[in-house]
Amino acid sequence: MEIDLNKITEQIRSGLTELLNQANLHEGDLVVLGCSTSEIQGKHIGKYPSVDVGRTVVSAVMEVLKPRKLYLAVQGCEHLNRALVVERKIAEEKNFEIVTVFPSEHAGGSCQIAAFEQMDDPVEVEHVIAQAGMDIGDTSIGMHVKFVQIPVRTSVKEIGFAHATYLRSRPKLIGGERAKYKWDPFG
Repeated sequence: MEIDLNKITEQIRSGLTELLNQANLHEGDLVVLGCSTSEIQGKHIGKYPSVDVGRTVVSAVMEVLKPRKLYLAVQGCEHLNRALVVERKIAEEKNFEIVTVFPSEHAGGSCQIAAFEQMDDPVEVEHVIAQAGMDIGDTSIGMHVKFVQIPVRTSVKEIGFAHATYLRSRPKLIGGERAKYKWDPFG
């Protein structure tokens, strides 16, 4: 199965743009990317990494985020406990804990390598609270998206051969006419 990197770029641009159009983000907000380059190629997650595919993905994502002044966090695989690559200035501004580790093809993954290559001053952080996210290949980004997460449906269901899902967040809804402020489970 040969993949078309130009098609991958267009799918990412379209899907991410649709997410951002629904997400109500503000300048300086964080978007998390989870990505399996193996899945994009139609292979088993974690078994066929491709730095070329990773470079394509990260480049396309950054191309969409930068004009909107949104920041990117690239999630690593479970071998790095899902640590994320961000720009150092973002880690410092948002008080994220910087950890000492560098990605490799089989630990962190190809998109993290690409992020290290394409960011100005990348660092790994243990956890972030992003306002939205794009998950390519079912990498489970929900732990890094602010509570309450809302699935976003876009016209782009796959990136290459990988299933694509999108999340946005919203503030918690509390109170309201059905809320109770006194214990009475049946009243």
